[in-house]
Amino acid sequence: MTVLVVGASGATGSKLVEQLLAKNHQVKVIVRSPEKLPESWKTNGNLEIISASILELSDTEMVEIVKDCQAVASCLGHNLTFKGIYGQPRKLVTDATRRLCHAIKSNHPQSPTKFVLMNTTGNRNRDLNEPISFAQKCVIGLLRLLLPPHVDNEKAADYLRTQIGQNNNFIEWVAVRPDGLINEDKVTAYEIHPSPTRSAIFNAGKVSRINVGHFMANLIDNDNLWATWKGQMPVVYSKLH
Repeated sequence: MTVLVVGASGATGSKLVEQLLAKNHQVKVIVRSPEKLPESWKTNGNLEIISASILELSDTEMVEIVKDCQAVASCLGHNLTFKGIYGQPRKLVTDATRRLCHAIKSNHPQSPTKFVLMNTTGNRNRDLNEPISFAQKCVIGLLRLLLPPHVDNEKAADYLRTQIGQNNNFIEWVAVRPDGLINEDKVTAYEIHPSPTRSAIFNAGKVSRINVGHFMANLIDNDNLWATWKGQMPVVYSKLH
């Protein structure tokens, strides 16, 4: 398969790229600073590096980039700096998701393209009417006011849920919701649930970035796993050692 990954230079996106390359897929990445990428990527014949800022690409360029891709994965996020949280672009994840989906649809692919969005357990899947405590509602209400990236994550998943929906001819999607992200060197045992099994605010679980990358790569690679989770927002937790 050919897979486009955006947010590939990030801590989780880079893990996804490595997992896809290990499975011998052709991978395209759109990155603003290709010089920061690992040397092994620059010499890998299965990896195409496109040097650009995703939201500055024209519609025509984006249509061309996704034309031969059977899957698109977004690991975009906001840097945890003042400028990253409060500066522009405020709707990076949502706008990139919307424009990538528009580009996919413009190509009228013969079979649906897989779209995998990295999201967050702080965002509820409103299709499932997930229960949430009053205290957590209050905290998330504050996050919406104080942290623009939280709203961006919510809106990106809502775009897939409501605008692409469950019966689109050109796009099938999964929004992966990791809990508290940690760094580990190796893939370990992890579990997947349709909804959070603990409070994302008051009792968050942990999951390693490499496990998230592993799950996202498996979704793209494995049609049975994809059929299990398409149109859903699975939650990923690492199993405790």
